[in-house]
Amino acid sequence: MAVPEALVLIPGLNCTAALYAPQWPALAPGRPILVAENARDESIGAIAERLLAAAPERFALCGLSMGGYVAFEVMRRAPERVTRLALLDTSAGPATPVTNQPREQMIALAEKGAFDNVTTLLWQKLVAPARLADEGLRLEVRQMAEEIGAAGFVRQQRAIMGRVDSRPGLPVITIPSLVVVGAEDEITPPGEARAITAGIGASARYLEIPGCGHLSTLEAPAIVTEALLDWLG
Repeated sequence: MAVPEALVLIPGLNCTAALYAPQWPALAPGRPILVAENARDESIGAIAERLLAAAPERFALCGLSMGGYVAFEVMRRAPERVTRLALLDTSAGPATPVTNQPREQMIALAEKGAFDNVTTLLWQKLVAPARLADEGLRLEVRQMAEEIGAAGFVRQQRAIMGRVDSRPGLPVITIPSLVVVGAEDEITPPGEARAITAGIGASARYLEIPGCGHLSTLEAPAIVTEALLDWLG
């Protein structure tokens, strides 16, 4: 019996492998899985290089939010190594002064010792409004943030603020691609996901999840798991 292809998962900002915990039981049996390091470097390029150094020769690649920015960079540097691509709640656009301004403010808070305030502010935008009172989910998100820590968060933000425009490279992506977005994602709204899908073209499948915010793997775990299993074939 053939071994399933390897899978590399890239968490988002302030997130760890726990971001994919609901999917793990279904994805892991018999399958080599690597969770990329996402808080040790200050550039998307460096994170991508660290991933490529640790990954198998060929692998399926899945990234959420910041993880999507890294996935695009991997596709620029080593497209021949990626067998299929999943982009969850992310954007192909570049950083801009407008998008960087709130990130600079959060960096300033974290560096002043107010990282707790940062995680509280982020929570308000991370999930659909109906999930804001979900204490269990809030604690999961907070635990991931505590594991990343203020210094890791600052490195992540600096990396995100330096990201380039990935839109020109979308048409050359011909591998099976899955683009997922929460219908109520305030950080990377459905319009961003639709633009990615249109840019990739025929090899991309689009999935918009009603009642879901930015953290689709945690907010709509069963739907995302089913979509990933179908994508992996």
